Amino acid sequence: MQPNRPARPDPRVDPRAAAQQAQMAASLAGAVDLAAIQARNEAAARAQAAPPPSASAPAGAPGSAVVDVTEATFQSEVLDRSFQVPVVLDLWAEWCGPCKQLSPVLERLAAEGAGSWVLAKVDVDANPALAQGLRVQGIPAVKAVWQGQLVAEFTGAIPEQEARQFVTELVAATSGGAVPGAAEGEGEDEAQEPEDPRLDAAEAALDRGDLAAAEAAYQSILDTEPEHPVAGLALRQVQLFRRAEEAGPNALAAAEAAPDDIVAQTRAADFLLGTGDVDAAFSWLLDVVRRTAGEERDAARQHLVELFGIVGDEDPRVGPARRALMTALF
Repeated sequence: MQPNRPARPDPRVDPRAAAQQAQMAASLAGAVDLAAIQARNEAAARAQAAPPPSASAPAGAPGSAVVDVTEATFQSEVLDRSFQVPVVLDLWAEWCGPCKQLSPVLERLAAEGAGSWVLAKVDVDANPALAQGLRVQGIPAVKAVWQGQLVAEFTGAIPEQEARQFVTELVAATSGGAVPGAAEGEGEDEAQEPEDPRLDAAEAALDRGDLAAAEAAYQSILDTEPEHPVAGLALRQVQLFRRAEEAGPNALAAAEAAPDDIVAQTRAADFLLGTGDVDAAFSWLLDVVRRTAGEERDAARQHLVELFGIVGDEDPRVGPARRALMTALF
């Protein structure tokens, strides 16, 4: 199905609105980076070569939700695996009394997680290079890794309730609790996708700044192939820029005038991101998360996580923002 042809330009259009649309289109041209999307797919494919984590697998077995990690297996069990689910590092030693209090709690929580996150246990005495590389100052030390980046950490034994909150907020701020490999038919063959000529219409629409046509083209692909490796993220990016257009430059003033209006706050963040100010968009919603609670806080968190996904974890600004979100939540 081909998208509808865009309407002819209206000569009565406000030139300020036209300039804003041009700015949005220019920002979008840099934001929808198909090569970056493919690179992320390839990184995730490395993790899919291993069984997805499962609470039913024996501890230490391939695919277990609790694994012992060494310097030799750190790449596959932690870095690559973190492209599937968040990985929580438990850095411990046999002589450490507090470690023996915290480790069983983390293991029990990992089993309850049913594969939504992995606990990777590292004996610091047996793996001193890892401990040094991770800048371990004391044990027990817990560090969370997502998409190959450190996103949260704490040191010392903490009560089970606090540990549970830590992993709950971690999963919510990263994968949202999705368990990889749940759908049938997933495999390595899907990692290498051929070029799709259906993307041409969407890319042509982006080139001319026609967001409505680009959205229609990506949606057309998803209507017939919901798991398309490119169209889903590209559609979310286009939808962001359409929201930013609709919000307009008055979105910031409206949000400042109504600090308790979460919709106004998310519209302001959309506008900032749509005009290319990634750091400001993230900071805006981080401030909302810090000063709100309950449903409002969760709505701001969810919207911020959505913006992380749109920008992409390969962007160097996303990692620090994820860590700031974890700090604000925990």
